[in-house]
Amino acid sequence: MSKDFVSNVSLHDFSLWEKIRNERKILAFDLEITARCNNNCRHCYVNLPADDKKARESELSPAGIKSIAGQAIDLGALWCLITGGEPLLREDFLDIYLYLKQKGLLVSVFTNATLISDKHIQVFKKYPPRNIEVTVYGVTKETYERVTRKPGSFDAFMRGLNLLLKNGIKVRFKAMALRSNVRELPRIAQFCRERTKDYFRFDPLLHLRFDGDAKRNSEIRSERLSAQEIVEIEEADSERSEALKKGCDKLIMPETEHINCNHLFYCGTGNGSFTVSHDGYFLLCSSLRHPGCIFSLKKTPLSEISKDFVLKVRDMRSNRREFLDKCRKCGLFNLCLWCPAHSHLETGELDKPVEYFCEVAHARAQALKNNIDKQ
Repeated sequence: MSKDFVSNVSLHDFSLWEKIRNERKILAFDLEITARCNNNCRHCYVNLPADDKKARESELSPAGIKSIAGQAIDLGALWCLITGGEPLLREDFLDIYLYLKQKGLLVSVFTNATLISDKHIQVFKKYPPRNIEVTVYGVTKETYERVTRKPGSFDAFMRGLNLLLKNGIKVRFKAMALRSNVRELPRIAQFCRERTKDYFRFDPLLHLRFDGDAKRNSEIRSERLSAQEIVEIEEADSERSEALKKGCDKLIMPETEHINCNHLFYCGTGNGSFTVSHDGYFLLCSSLRHPGCIFSLKKTPLSEISKDFVLKVRDMRSNRREFLDKCRKCGLFNLCLWCPAHSHLETGELDKPVEYFCEVAHARAQALKNNIDKQ
């Protein structure tokens, strides 16, 4: 484990590990096969240019991918998500996809759909993915390419999407609610819901770059909506607002406000799933990039990492008073983007509050309260 921990975070006693280490199972894993993308989206937290030589050279080889996937399967993995960057940029994408399918995995793919070809369709029809999840940045050329900053990307998106749909490939949709597309969001939702029997989801909470690029982080912040704007678009979408109302008893948890606990992690990160970065690092989740929370899969077997390293990270604790009093005891954590991973991306530390996340959580909570009072 890296020594580069924040100074106020400590590791607890691990005497109980031996009782549970052999019971850990891997059920799913995300496989980031590239960080490169053919678009240049304003809000993206990972993308590097499609022709970035250094990024290409750092990517796991097919043999490395097969080795890690095989180890995950041996530990019980049933499902794999292929993602990126834009995974279809890799010339060996179909070889990777077919290998995972032939090993018996349920395989999903995240893509912008701009690179979908007849060859992809042939393979997907013969060896169907669990689903293809397509990101929709806009439903007009102006909006779509304002986000992607890539001329011709809208026509490529529509061509690829129509290829998937007309051939009966199962498609799911998602969108990010950005300053650049928020006025078109109702039309995006309609566009997506008319084209899938499954689901459409949108996310208004943007997090910062994995590589810490200051210029790109400034662009991401400029695309963030205010807390009040987020509440307004969620209330304007009937499916989203109804889901929030139905789940309000699980989203606001007053009973947690007095818990005396200093664990950093309350989420399920690392429990039954993990992420493989494009350059071969084990991540408990795709956002957790703190150097003390990642481990190279090029040197250490997955079985060893999943038994020991995950438990060490999950048992990390904090003595930062601000975190303990403001975040750890807050009953609104399910309405908030805050987590150790996002704290690190925002502040460089795993246990610092982020004011923007607080504003969003409290605005959502107030909106839910107002809706309940009206009933």
